[in-house]
Amino acid sequence: MLLEQVYKDAKVVNSGGAYTTVNEFTDQIPALRPAVLVEVAQRIVRLMDLNVSKIVTEEDKGAALATTVSLLTGIPMAMARWYPYSLGTINEQVVSIDSEYFQGEMYLNGIEAGDRVAIIDDTLSTGGAIVALTEAIRSAGGELLDVVCAVEKVGNGGFEKVRKMTGLFVKSVLKIKVNESGVSVV
Repeated sequence: MLLEQVYKDAKVVNSGGAYTTVNEFTDQIPALRPAVLVEVAQRIVRLMDLNVSKIVTEEDKGAALATTVSLLTGIPMAMARWYPYSLGTINEQVVSIDSEYFQGEMYLNGIEAGDRVAIIDDTLSTGGAIVALTEAIRSAGGELLDVVCAVEKVGNGGFEKVRKMTGLFVKSVLKIKVNESGVSVV
């Protein structure tokens, strides 16, 4: 499978608080091949609950994947952003986020009361992004039915944090361990 090879070939850097990967899938180093993106999206679609009315992701590394899943399924997508629009008439949900890479606020538009939602994201690490997205979806009146991530960084506590704080179980396509000597597929 292409995704496994991408992570076996990934470079490892210290992000300041943890070891993380730099790779084709999440960082486009080297440039992301369409075959990798399509393979991962198809694997996500096989895992996810298709009885949802919206897909949600964050605008950073999850955007390409969630867009591809939306195209494959025909399910509309809403994206949480790192900045507000402040238009007053949009149902903007503002939540605090504390993740491996970012601390601050996230802004979600496009989710309305009664929406049945699946979160699709590239990586589950510490769980901060999923917890924040869950809070934003629920604050908007949406019902969160599923969370699927392409990759779970085992050992970073994200799966447990999400389960404890939201009651949700995150599904993942691939589980990896990252340390200073490299990446291993679990």
